[in-house]
Order: sequence, then C-alpha cells, then structure tokens
Amino acid sequence: MFASTTSLLKKAQKGKYAVAHFNINNMEIVQAVVSAASKLRAPIILATSEGALKYAGMEYLFSLAKTAAEQTKVPVAFHLDHGRDLEIIQKAINMRYSSVMFDGSHLQFEKNVQVTKKIVKMAHAKGVSVEAELGTIGGAEDLVFARKIIYTNPEKAKEFVERTGCDVLAVAIGTSHGAYKFKGKANLQLEILEQIRKKVSVPLVLHGASGVPKNVVKTAEKYGADLSGVKGVPDSQIKKAIKLGITKINTDTDLRLAFDAGVRQFIKNKPKDFDPRHILGPAREMIRKVAEERIKLFGSVRKA
Repeated sequence: MFASTTSLLKKAQKGKYAVAHFNINNMEIVQAVVSAASKLRAPIILATSEGALKYAGMEYLFSLAKTAAEQTKVPVAFHLDHGRDLEIIQKAINMRYSSVMFDGSHLQFEKNVQVTKKIVKMAHAKGVSVEAELGTIGGAEDLVFARKIIYTNPEKAKEFVERTGCDVLAVAIGTSHGAYKFKGKANLQLEILEQIRKKVSVPLVLHGASGVPKNVVKTAEKYGADLSGVKGVPDSQIKKAIKLGITKINTDTDLRLAFDAGVRQFIKNKPKDFDPRHILGPAREMIRKVAEERIKLFGSVRKA
C-alpha cells in the first residue's frame, strides 16, 4: 500500500537528491501532488499535520492517501508531520502510517531524548519509521509555532540519534515555517548542515523550506490577496542544502498559496459560477504545477 519512508530517503541519500514531502488537507491537494509525482515519475511523501487531522479527520485523510497510492505507479509514503499529541502518534502507528514525526523540539534535550526513544520503540514494533527533531524552526504554521530559531548542534545531533534510534532527523539551519520566513535576506547556515552530515548517518529533513513562488503570489495579489512581505527560501540555497545531505524537504505554504491564487482568480473572473467543482478545479491545477516545480528542484524526477 504505502511505501517505506526510510527506504525512499535512504535511496535519495545515495542518489544525492531529495524526496518531496507535501502536506495534505483535502482531496484536491492529494490529487494535485500525486498527479505531479506520477507525471514526473518521482517518489513522494504525503503528510498530515495535527491541524489537518483536526480539520478533515484522520480516517478521511488516510483513505484519500491510500486511494491515491493505490492508483499510481510511483511510490507514495504516508507521514504524520509535527506530531506532539502522543495519542495521535499512537493512532497513526496503529493505522500503519509509513512514518511518524515526534516534534520534541520544544522540550529540553534529555526529555526530547526520553520521549523520542519511547516512540521509536512503539513505532518499530509495528514497522513504522520515526522522524525526530532537534533544534527549532522559526515562524508559525498550522499548530506549530516558535518565536525564534535554535540551530541544531552537530555534536548533540550525533548523541541524539545514537541514543534515540530515530530513523530520520529534522534539523534547524535557519528555515522558518509560513510565508513570512525572513525579514532580511535568506541565509541558511549551510556550514552547520555540513557538520551535522559528517556526524549523523540517518537521512536529514528540512522543514520550513517553501519557496513562496513569485508568480503564484503575484496572481493571488492580483485577485485580492494581501501578501506584502512574504518571502521564501531561494532555490539556490535549497540546491546547496541537498548537495550537503538533505534528503527530505517539506512543502506546505506553497500549496496553500497556489490554492488561494486559483480560487481567487476563478471567483473574480466567474462571479456567477457557484459550482465548487469549477472553483476548486483551477486551484488543483495550480497546486499541481507548483508541486512539479518542487519535484524538479529537488532532483527526484524519474527516481521512482
């Protein structure tokens, strides 16, 4: 049914590319990103945040992802993103998600180690992989919020992975959640990433790495959105991060922006049309195009 997250990422690690992780909230997003992956023959990871589960329901999103995975020839993994509620994490493990993330970045180091190790034991017993996080990503998105970035310490990362047995590690090198990532120039701490890669053997993840594409923002603003000050991570820095060992990159904000732009444009141009299929269709298409660009950027085309 679902592909193994760890297997996809270990293959990416050897091939020096990154697998696209896309957060899903409804049917149109699932259809769009899986269509993009199928067209480009790329492996992908569909992910549900706790906020998405609260909105759409765990069973609904699981079923959507399962159906999508069964109807495509490319490998699709299913992941719980930024899990903090232990009941939700346990349920995802029991439902046989490919992987779960325990976000203990808000905890003291020892507590993060303790809880992550416990979740790893539970997950591995069911054949489920675990992503953990050390350091904090800035910004706010969904139910995740951090006032400031705390960079991942390379030595602590080595100790953390060894003590917890986690399969994948999310690192903090200067990215930020949401569309308002940087006040000044984007500047990822790539030297920290390079040091982490030398000390840690498991696949590494970059959260808060949406690009906030200018053409999508321009379209949304043309039809009424107020997105002044939005800024994403430049493609050039994403490419450098992949070269230095990032093998999974999360995208959520870019999909939301594309959805917003597509809906706004249609409603403005067709004010008398109230058919939701007509309204959401263009949004789905815009998301598909954004997903394709992300997959190409990550170097995972024809890696399925």
